[in-house]
Amino acid sequence: MLASVIFDLDGTLLDTLQDLADASNQVLLNQNFPTHTTESYKLFVGQGLQHLIKQIVPPGTDNRIVEKCRADFEEIYSKIWNRNCCPYRGINDMLSALAKMGVRMGVLSNKPHSFTLPFTDEFFPNRPFEIVLGQREGFARKPNPDVALDIAKVLGSTPENTFFVGDSGVDMQTAANSGMRSIGVTWGFRTEAELIENGAERIINHPKELLNYVISPS
Repeated sequence: MLASVIFDLDGTLLDTLQDLADASNQVLLNQNFPTHTTESYKLFVGQGLQHLIKQIVPPGTDNRIVEKCRADFEEIYSKIWNRNCCPYRGINDMLSALAKMGVRMGVLSNKPHSFTLPFTDEFFPNRPFEIVLGQREGFARKPNPDVALDIAKVLGSTPENTFFVGDSGVDMQTAANSGMRSIGVTWGFRTEAELIENGAERIINHPKELLNYVISPS
C-alpha cells in the first residue's frame, strides 16, 4: 500500500527565505529598528507570523508596536512574496512522480493560510495536493497534531501510513505527536542536527530520495 505524504511548505517545497527576510527587514526599518541578515531568518521562521515578529523586534518592544509590525509585514509581504521564491531543485519532478504513482498529498504550514494558498497556486499550478492548510485562527499551529491528523483523514490515510516531510524540528515534532512517520530534508532552513534531535526517522538530501520510502514504507 502506498503511503500518503504531508509536506511542510517553507524550506521544504519552496525557498521563501529571501522574500521573508526582505519583508521583515522593511518592517524593522519602518520602525527604525536594527535589521537582520537573510541567513538569520532561517532561525526566525517556522513557528508562525506572531513568533517571527516577536523574534525580530528588539527585546521589550511594546505589544502595540509588535502588532503594528505584524500588520505592516502582512501588507509588505503580500506585495513581494513571489519576487525571489521558487521550488527547490528536484521538487517538481518528485511531486510529478508521486502523483503518477497515485500517492495522495497535502500541505500543512505555519504560514498564515491567506498566504499559503497563493504559494501553492502560483508554484504548483497542477495542484498535486488534495488539501493545503496554513495557520488559521482558532486552530493550533504545528507541532500540535490536530490539523495534521485532519489532513490524513482527508487523504484517506492512517497516521502510521502517512509521512510528514519537513525541514525543521517543529515538523519532526508534529510527526511524532501525530503518530506519523517523519522525514527530515537537509536542503531547507534548519540543520540536520536539529532534525535528528527532534526525532527524524529518515533524513534525505534530495527530493528524489523520498520516492524510495513511499514505494516501500516499511
